[in-house]
Amino acid sequence: MSPIKKDTFEITAQTLALVATTTSYGKVLTEVIETGARHELPVHPSRLVDEACRYFASSLPGRLAGTKQVAGFTHKPPIVISQSMGIYFFPTISPKRKDCSWISHSHIRSFNSLDGYQTTIEFTNGSSIVVPVSPGMIANQIQRTAQFRFLLENRIKHSSLYTAEQIAEPFA
Repeated sequence: MSPIKKDTFEITAQTLALVATTTSYGKVLTEVIETGARHELPVHPSRLVDEACRYFASSLPGRLAGTKQVAGFTHKPPIVISQSMGIYFFPTISPKRKDCSWISHSHIRSFNSLDGYQTTIEFTNGSSIVVPVSPGMIANQIQRTAQFRFLLENRIKHSSLYTAEQIAEPFA
């Protein structure tokens, strides 16, 4: 399926990946892969991630700082775009680089090495992409994202239990 050009885009729970592609002129574009479609946008993936974070009242730098606070990850940290919608993404390289692709943690079915330097990621809908990073790096990013999700969800769960207990005490 060839990508179609689109002017607007919103990251949702159906977004599988934002893949950086480079034109013959050196401009970085984004191939957006969703459960039922692929389309191309004329901006780099981290910009789309930043816009999505801003939609949910933060920013990419804010989410990166939040990941550092919660999990201590400083290099290629995973982020949460929307915790309530379960939208967690991880970068394939430094998010400061325009050619950084972003992968949705929730949609990965499996991954396999092509040659030790490239990895095929298969998604739950049967589609796949090839990213120019090692399978060990992908495995590490998947594990770090799972750990971050657990720590953040555990923190939120304990925070809400504490608040509920505080509110309920005066009425006891």
